[in-house]
Amino acid sequence: MQGIFFTIPIFLIVLVLFLYFVPLGLWIQSGVSIGWGKIGMIKLVIMRIRKIPPKLIADGVINLHRAGLDFVTSEELETHFLASGNVANVVNALIAADKANIELDYKTATAIDLAGRDVQEAVQTSVYPKVIDCPRDGKVAAVAKDGIELKAKARVTVRTNIDQLVGGATDDTIIARVGQGIVSAIGSSENYKIVLENPDEISRTVLSKGLDSGTAYAILSIDIADVDVGKNVGADLETDQAEADKKV
Repeated sequence: MQGIFFTIPIFLIVLVLFLYFVPLGLWIQSGVSIGWGKIGMIKLVIMRIRKIPPKLIADGVINLHRAGLDFVTSEELETHFLASGNVANVVNALIAADKANIELDYKTATAIDLAGRDVQEAVQTSVYPKVIDCPRDGKVAAVAKDGIELKAKARVTVRTNIDQLVGGATDDTIIARVGQGIVSAIGSSENYKIVLENPDEISRTVLSKGLDSGTAYAILSIDIADVDVGKNVGADLETDQAEADKKV
């Protein structure tokens, strides 16, 4: 009788360890979903030994194969996981790109992910452009030729350029370039009233400069969201100069 009490716990421990290293449920799910032999039992056990989550890899392969992307193997997903990549993001990005008819191969997707970019968000932004506030906080200040200061805020609509995502400049560069373009355009205006009456002209001028060159985005539009009149910088300078002349 005592032997039974010792045997049952040992059996349960062995059973738990067996089910941990040999995920039968996952193997059956894979076989039913994409066919037997695609993800073998031994392969799942090896994943567990290598500290690779079998469910993560199996789910990735199943989802890709169901989407018709059967060129991606479990070995490739394992390699990406071991390289500290986000397997789920890559899988979702590949499926989303395929549904949206966007060219994105596995090598490019993993390269984008390992570069620290959100490849899933990149695909979504390729389909649904996003808006970047320029600047993020406050407004860009510039002075027209008549000495009147104007403060402007722009909204830049961009679409991700996947081919330029690795190594391409990001949001901060777009914001800096657009801000510089606004300052230049306002500074070239004869007087502040022209800007207030035709803010679209500033948008067209800035957009024509090709500010998205070398960045991870293609600029679709630049809209001046708000323009405020600031100080009369020209008058202030004249006053300061007059005060300086008096002292001399």
